[in-house]
Amino acid sequence: MSATHVEAPPGLLARLGDRLNPLVVKEVRQGLRSRVFWASFGLMLLACLIISMVAYANVRDSGLSTHGQGFFLAFFVCLGVVHFFIIPYSAYRSLAREREDETWVLLILTGLGPRRILRGKVASFLVQAGLYASAVGPFLLFSYYLNGIDLPTILLILGLGACWLVFLTVVAVCAATLADARMGRAFVHLLLLGVLGLGLLYGMLAAFILGEQTYRFLVREREALGFAFAFLWAMLTYGWLLFETAAARLSLSTENYSRGPRLALVVQTVLSAALLTGLWLYKPPYSGGVVGVSLLGALHLVLTGIFVATDVDGQARTLRAGTRPWSLLRPGAVRGFRLVVLLVLAWTALCAALLPLSETRPLSMSSHWLTVAVAPAYALLYLSLPLLVGRLPRSDRLSSPALVRVLFFALLGLAGTLPPLLAVLFDQPADDALFNLLNPFVGVNNFDDYDYTSKAPKMNGALLACVWLVAGLAAFAADRALVERERRAHAS
Repeated sequence: MSATHVEAPPGLLARLGDRLNPLVVKEVRQGLRSRVFWASFGLMLLACLIISMVAYANVRDSGLSTHGQGFFLAFFVCLGVVHFFIIPYSAYRSLAREREDETWVLLILTGLGPRRILRGKVASFLVQAGLYASAVGPFLLFSYYLNGIDLPTILLILGLGACWLVFLTVVAVCAATLADARMGRAFVHLLLLGVLGLGLLYGMLAAFILGEQTYRFLVREREALGFAFAFLWAMLTYGWLLFETAAARLSLSTENYSRGPRLALVVQTVLSAALLTGLWLYKPPYSGGVVGVSLLGALHLVLTGIFVATDVDGQARTLRAGTRPWSLLRPGAVRGFRLVVLLVLAWTALCAALLPLSETRPLSMSSHWLTVAVAPAYALLYLSLPLLVGRLPRSDRLSSPALVRVLFFALLGLAGTLPPLLAVLFDQPADDALFNLLNPFVGVNNFDDYDYTSKAPKMNGALLACVWLVAGLAAFAADRALVERERRAHAS
């Protein structure tokens, strides 16, 4: 009688090895062999060693030291240069090199998919960032024993710095997918260097302020605590949105590539609305806060909407068969445009509902109502105009997404500068109401202005109706132009 052998279940390490993204192992091994890693690692350790020697000499000469805060910030600067600049830039170069050398197709053929490949890219550089942090960790702990800074403040700065690192890395990975032509890649490269430089500056500035004020500042000042939570929420949601955008850029045209970024935009808007509603129900702020929320929401939706609504015309036949009028998450410029319009109107309805719940001043309440009502009109108008102008020509090159986006910013610049100049030429004030009626910057300020002498808003409901009439006509014309162009794309 032969004995039967029963295979033992796989262990934890074996299961983790099967689930681990193979790209993480590849990128980490490749990164650890690079000269950039070892040069950065060596210079960072050398700088920390020199600072620790200075700290030791200071303690030895002065006895009891209270300079832990200064030395902690010095150590954090050494870590921040790597975390907030070198790591994100290396992630950008890694993905950009894959696209430039045309090895991205080989990664796609492995069956991992764009999202898993991007997750592997981001995770591999976060692992390298963890190696840098583990090397600087003892020096940061050493600064705690020098007195002058408490442990909760150190943990708070490191936690916020980790979130900032993840966000900048995702931004860099997304930037590597934005341009295909050589000139476009050069422009994105220079722009990213500037963004990472500002990111490093802001990270160091935030660490300095928190180190000076300590964690008790956030507990004591509710405004500062609210700003910190809003900043964390923005990093989380925008990071997800940018990641999904990068994955959509790298997906095949036969896939439902638009679902991820559009779903992220919808979830971001819905959850932000829920948080704002909870805040207003807990403690209603001044009605001017609703005006700010309305303007920021409209600005966010129009800036993201110009990318959503400039999708490539037409879609694969396999996706077209299941597309319905309510399938706003599927590819297509017209569906993206309609989704953004619905989000803008929903955000305006939320702000209109929050305004009566706010603490108000009777004299300025009418101007606040006008501002909340006119913000979506300007958003829809300047979202529709570049789509309408860019899609009218029969040339596909003139209506490409990149040129329409450039046209969007050009129209915004012209609308913000030409009306005041014309008003001055006709011997009128630069902020004249009629000349700047369609000015998205001066016009919003005019609608929010209240004349305390006449005890009436500077603008009125008739002017508001004029702006909405122009915005509605522009939105309708843009929708029809997008529909007609998509039909021609399907027919061809």
